Amino acid sequence: MGEFAVTNRAVKRFAAAVLLILLFAAGVLDAQTVRIAAAADLEPVLPPILQQFQRSTGIHADATYQASAALTMQIENGAPFDVFLSANLDYPQKLIAAGVAQGVQGSPDSPIIYASGTLVLWIRDGSSLGPPSLDLLRNPALKRLALANPERAPYGKAAVAALKKLGLYDALKPRIAIAENISQAAQFVDSGNADAGLISLTSAKTPRLSSSGSYIEIPSGDYPPIEQGAVLISKSGQRIAARKFLVFLMSAAIQERLAKYGLKPGRPVPAT
Repeated sequence: MGEFAVTNRAVKRFAAAVLLILLFAAGVLDAQTVRIAAAADLEPVLPPILQQFQRSTGIHADATYQASAALTMQIENGAPFDVFLSANLDYPQKLIAAGVAQGVQGSPDSPIIYASGTLVLWIRDGSSLGPPSLDLLRNPALKRLALANPERAPYGKAAVAALKKLGLYDALKPRIAIAENISQAAQFVDSGNADAGLISLTSAKTPRLSSSGSYIEIPSGDYPPIEQGAVLISKSGQRIAARKFLVFLMSAAIQERLAKYGLKPGRPVPAT
C-alpha cells in the first residue's frame, strides 16, 4: 500500500512537471508572436510576407483582417494587438493622439507610411457592359456597383471621392452596393452580386479576380492619395519584435514584393 502511494505521488509529480513544461513552451511561443491588425486590402498580400518574416527572424506573426475603422475601434477598446496596418493615415493618427499607439523611434508622433494604394474599376469577363472603362460608370445598364463602406474603409471613401469628382455620384448612389470592407466589395462583384466594383488593385491582382475579370485604374487625381499607415500599439508586450516586423516590412525586398501585389512603395522607417 505504501509503495502504491509513493508511486502515485511520483506519477502526479511527473504529470505536474510535464504540464509546467507545456505551459512554459506555450508561453515562449506566445512571446514570439506579433499580433497584427491589418486593413482588409492586405488580406491577399500579407500571408506570404508573414511566412517570410518568420523564416527570416524566427518570430511568428498573426494577422486579423478587417476594415480600418473596425480595427481602430477594437484597439481603442483594448484588443491585444502589437501592430496596426491601416489603409489610411487618419486612423493610426487618431490612435496616436489618444495615446493608444505610437510611431517608431525617430518619428513617434507619426504613422509609418508603409505603402500607398490604388483604386480600380473591376468587371467580370464576358459582361454585357463591355470592357472596363470610365464610360461604363455612365452606362444605365449598370445596375449595381460594389464599393467598401466609405464610413469605415479608406478605399470606400476614395471610391466616393472619385465618383463625385467624375460627377457621377448622385446618379449612381441608388445603385451602389455597400460592402463592409474592400475584400467583401471584391466578393460582391466576383460572385455576380454586383455588375462592377471600385476595389483595390491588391484585390484585382489576386489569382481569382485576375483570371475571371479585368480592370482599369481610376486616375489618381480623382481621389485623395490612399497612403497606408502603420503604428505600434502602446500596450504591446512585443515591442522589440513588433519593431523588427515594421523594419522588415519597409525593407527593399518586401517593398518590391508589395509593388507586385499592387501597392506603391512607402517611406523608409527612421533609424531605431
